[in-house]
Amino acid sequence: MKRIASLLLVSVFAGAITLGAYKLFFEKENFTIISQENNGGVVNASYTPTSARGAGINEVDFTIAAENTVNAVVHVKNITISKTPTTIFDVFYGTGRSAVPQVGTGSGVIISSDGYIVTNNHVINKATQLQVTLNNNRTYNAELIGTDPNSDIALIKIEPKEKLPYLAFGDSDHTKIGEWVLAVGNPFNLTSTVTAGIVSAKARNLGKNQSFIQTDAAVNPGNSGGALVNTNGDLVGINTAITSQTGSYVGYSFAVPSNIAKKVVQDILEYGNVQKGFMGISPAPVNTRDAIAKGINNIDGVFIELVEEESAAQEAGIVVGDIIKKVDEIDVHKYPDLTGYLSTKRPGDTLEFVIDRDKELLKLPLVLKERQALVVPEMGLEVRNLTEHDKKVYKTTSGVKITGVPERYRGYGLSEKVIVKVDDHEIGNIDDAYTAFGSISKYGKTVIVMVGSNGERDRLIFQ
Repeated sequence: MKRIASLLLVSVFAGAITLGAYKLFFEKENFTIISQENNGGVVNASYTPTSARGAGINEVDFTIAAENTVNAVVHVKNITISKTPTTIFDVFYGTGRSAVPQVGTGSGVIISSDGYIVTNNHVINKATQLQVTLNNNRTYNAELIGTDPNSDIALIKIEPKEKLPYLAFGDSDHTKIGEWVLAVGNPFNLTSTVTAGIVSAKARNLGKNQSFIQTDAAVNPGNSGGALVNTNGDLVGINTAITSQTGSYVGYSFAVPSNIAKKVVQDILEYGNVQKGFMGISPAPVNTRDAIAKGINNIDGVFIELVEEESAAQEAGIVVGDIIKKVDEIDVHKYPDLTGYLSTKRPGDTLEFVIDRDKELLKLPLVLKERQALVVPEMGLEVRNLTEHDKKVYKTTSGVKITGVPERYRGYGLSEKVIVKVDDHEIGNIDDAYTAFGSISKYGKTVIVMVGSNGERDRLIFQ
């Protein structure tokens, strides 16, 4: 018994000595820093080290943005009725054609709780019936409110029985290259699909002086009209296009910036059409022999080659040879930077331009005007409104001046003439011309009355 007690006592002393040695020689002190101000106890304590570089790629959280977005993105079905010949006789005589429904699909984004939905124009183009399916599988017939083919934006409306989840437009001007974004849509009829990527570039031009956000978020057929959102869930773009030789995603996708889509929607709701503000300039083409010879091919900015008479640019004091460097707070490196920003503005808006004139930076205010020129449908003539000088030269107060003629009409002496009448339509301005030429029949004759530079009138008949 005494032996057991002795062993126990030795064990206790050995443990105490071991613990004391560890505390003395090995354990480091752990401090908690406490700061206290006079007005109360505020404790700042830190026990874990943090990286000075911030959150890494694995720490980015997409779940909240995805959860807030999927219920506001819808499936859009476009039903068109086309007549196809059923026999060989139908091909030659045009009889007995059968109506065949064709179905196209895409996506859309709910932008108000009462059922307004923004999508792409090409998703709903030529539709005889539109159907919208929500994320909860409820289906509604949709009404077309308005479209803008130039920006490829359309606005449609459903009549829900309850308030719907929706997305608010974000500010696409402040998106940054390298910023994380999510693409949400319905590729290949796979509803509520979310893909992630980054903003690869801004102000991309795909051939029509448009300005797209480029991303590497996977987008495929059916994604058109869907949402591009940032990690806060803000709508920064409407997914529109991919560039691919296969028709499927290969690493590049493009979205209409939200600021452009928002302005188009507001114009459709307020005016019934899109209000566009114009400067009245033409940039010097780049990547050409002439541009290289003039030394303007690598200029950072927009080199102005032409300023239209009585345009907003001329009234602001902008001249040929000026280089646009900035508009408001937007840096201008290339022409799509400028056109993209102008697409968010209306006639009457005042902008501040920073231009480089002979290596001197100047600030010029500019008030945008309505469009002064366009290409009319059917014949493809380029026409512009008359200036005060034109009215004196041509001795007319109304009409439109022909400034461009397609190759097939070059032999008719149309160039530099003023059109004053098309069939029964009196022409006062370019909007009248657009309407008149749009109503021309392909199978009838068209009578155009024109005025020459000395005031004489010509009358041409086109079959």
